[in-house]
Amino acid sequence: MESKKRVAYFYDPEIGSYYYGPGHPMKPHRLRLTHSLVIHYGLANLMEVYRPRPAVERELQAFHADDYIHFLKSVTPDNKDEHLEQLRRFCVGEDCPVFTGLYRYCQIYTGASIGGAVKLNYRNADVVVNWMGGLHHAKKAEASGFCYINDIVLAILELLKHHARVLYVDIDIHHGDGVEEAFLATDRVLTVSLHKFGDGFFPGTGDLHNCGQGRGKGYSVNVPLKDGMTDEAYTFLFRPVMRRVMEIYQPEVIVFHTGADSLAGDRLGAFNLTMKGHADCQQFMLQFGVPMLVLGGGGYKINNVARCWAYETGRILGQELGDELPENEYQDAFAPDFRLHPPVRAEVENLNTREYLQQLLSKLMANLSRLRPPDGVPFAERPPDTLSADEVEAQQPPRGHLWDGTPAADADSGSYGGARGRGARVDMAADSGADGPDMHGRAGEGGGNAVARPLKALALNGGSLVGAPPGRDPAALLRAMR
Repeated sequence: MESKKRVAYFYDPEIGSYYYGPGHPMKPHRLRLTHSLVIHYGLANLMEVYRPRPAVERELQAFHADDYIHFLKSVTPDNKDEHLEQLRRFCVGEDCPVFTGLYRYCQIYTGASIGGAVKLNYRNADVVVNWMGGLHHAKKAEASGFCYINDIVLAILELLKHHARVLYVDIDIHHGDGVEEAFLATDRVLTVSLHKFGDGFFPGTGDLHNCGQGRGKGYSVNVPLKDGMTDEAYTFLFRPVMRRVMEIYQPEVIVFHTGADSLAGDRLGAFNLTMKGHADCQQFMLQFGVPMLVLGGGGYKINNVARCWAYETGRILGQELGDELPENEYQDAFAPDFRLHPPVRAEVENLNTREYLQQLLSKLMANLSRLRPPDGVPFAERPPDTLSADEVEAQQPPRGHLWDGTPAADADSGSYGGARGRGARVDMAADSGADGPDMHGRAGEGGGNAVARPLKALALNGGSLVGAPPGRDPAALLRAMR
């Protein structure tokens, strides 16, 4: 049954061309696989599809330090040896390497998240999906956990211009530390993170007792979990906690971080969640009828990430997707089963005993019982919007110009949609470790066959530019939240 929700979807085909380096687990190429499934399942026809305008420097500086942004803008693989002191200071290196097009990559995924927030602010959508976003570890002046710019914080700052209370929910296996830290001392943003905690697991934060400070005391909710979480165990905690949060906090908008590294079999994860169990969390929050910005996040077995996010796009739209995957450009990436829901094996022993879960739930509910909704918006003058309502309305995409998933006949022609050929495939086993193509279409060192050229195919004919130079006072907004 088709959903009556108005859903907007942001995607830029350029995002899949960026390459962290050989052997690095973060592969933006996964977003191409995701988008291909979205297209071939026919889901794009049920949404408004946008190509975002890349975020500009002033927008990034609404949260991040000026010198950090200037560094990201100027550093390249060729000149990084000239920036050794800054590389150390900003924690850019092995986990967060310098790669070709780094700054542009950050601009794209961040521009989509800010653009999505703008659409929700003007009530032009009920749900906005940006699988490119969700880089939740980045700090004000520090890269962390494969994340450079915290698009989530910047999107929430945009939402706070129109909404008194924002709820952030994070089901990535890693603690959403960058977002929690940014809003640690305010009651206008309540953060909830369910994550593995202990045994030195990254980032090492997110204990039950870490619950905010000052005015934000109690508005950081952490759910520390052990290896092997199953759908049943996750649901046992998630539903009562989130129901209570909604009853007490009554958020006006939700930002949902849908990290897929909490799925069974993830290369860096240690949970046993199925795609259905993962998506059920998102669906549970959607039933409250509160506007939602849905973001991606972690996920390091890229074929499962693509399956998961395509499946969850379908669930948002009220569509039952067939288990047999539609023919697509990346068919071999889904071998050998070519199924949306391949068999799931509980590969990790579940260390979360019923007793542990019950004790954890009792403590969480006791903490929430002391929580009170904030009194109201603590500033009289709202900062300027990134876009006016008329500008947003003028950018509604024309129907009939959605990419059909096939590569353009000529990658440099500027013609979108192009030929109807099958297109190049990526020859990857289910977990071959292939690194995907770099910015220039070369294969990574994992052994996969690169797409011969980037898919120069836009979701819109000509693209839709969401956002504009801000003209806002970021410092005033941040001060007002205290």
